[in-house]
Amino acid sequence: MADTEYQRYHDQEWGVPLTSDRALFEKLVLEGFQAGLSWLTILRKRESFRRAFDGFEPARITRYRSRDVARLMQDDGIVRNRAKIEAAIDNAKAFSRLRERTTFTAFLWGFLDAGPIQNRFRTMSEIPPETEVSRRIAKALKAEGFRFVGPTTVYAFMQSAGIVNDHLVGCHRHGPCAELQRAKVKPAKTR
Repeated sequence: MADTEYQRYHDQEWGVPLTSDRALFEKLVLEGFQAGLSWLTILRKRESFRRAFDGFEPARITRYRSRDVARLMQDDGIVRNRAKIEAAIDNAKAFSRLRERTTFTAFLWGFLDAGPIQNRFRTMSEIPPETEVSRRIAKALKAEGFRFVGPTTVYAFMQSAGIVNDHLVGCHRHGPCAELQRAKVKPAKTR
């Protein structure tokens, strides 16, 4: 990896388990914005996204109206795609409705029988674009009203949020991420 920002993200964030509702919400929204683009594009704009979307506080985003969409469409610090902006607002509303019943963390991690998925891939070509679990999560998120959450986007989200460990076994981060996942996340009940 030649880009230092991307290297830092790989070495310090990717695959580290997230157990905060707000952090998981932010990551899911950013993965939706990434659809069709490179993650590096989103990573370089992440601070602008945080500023533009009020720190990804769902309660604030649910109050966005057409003037906020117009403001975001003029913000060259973020990806100015109306469908993705409107989806982020709808996702905040879906998140808030879901939170009336459970935490976002419990909802997402509840899809795993035995805690985080520990893959042991040796080459990048072995890593699938989606899995049975990402399809189940995507379907459940859509049923809750979330948008831009197809199984491929959800799988990328699972990787970045530490729900699955897809660091290659030869990568210096595979073992440390596996340890963090075992320490931070206890197995959940199956859905």
